[in-house]
Amino acid sequence: QVQLVESGGGLVQAGGSLRLSCAASGSIFRFNAMGWYRQAPGKQRELVAVITSGDNTNYADSVKGRVTISRDNAKNTVYLQMNSLKPEDTAVYYCNAGDVWGNDFWGQGTQVTVSS
Repeated sequence: QVQLVESGGGLVQAGGSLRLSCAASGSIFRFNAMGWYRQAPGKQRELVAVITSGDNTNYADSVKGRVTISRDNAKNTVYLQMNSLKPEDTAVYYCNAGDVWGNDFWGQGTQVTVSS
């Protein structure tokens, strides 16, 4: 029943920046953790970044130092600021939310394409 809608993807040049947004249908206070995953063609979906209700964050080694996950509770939105983008960052990026009961919710994804 929870809906997550991603936006902000697009085509950017290597070295450029994007800010992805994930808007939830309701308050994100209910979520124990929210995160961003990505999936490149022919590859498994992988974790990019996660933020907990306690504002703890975790990043994949491949993006650490280049991306920042944050949230705006008033807007029920989680963001992923991505800088110094590389062609290998090209993927569909998915928003994920999890509650304390172990339920997971997914958005439909937003395409990020980084050109050389």
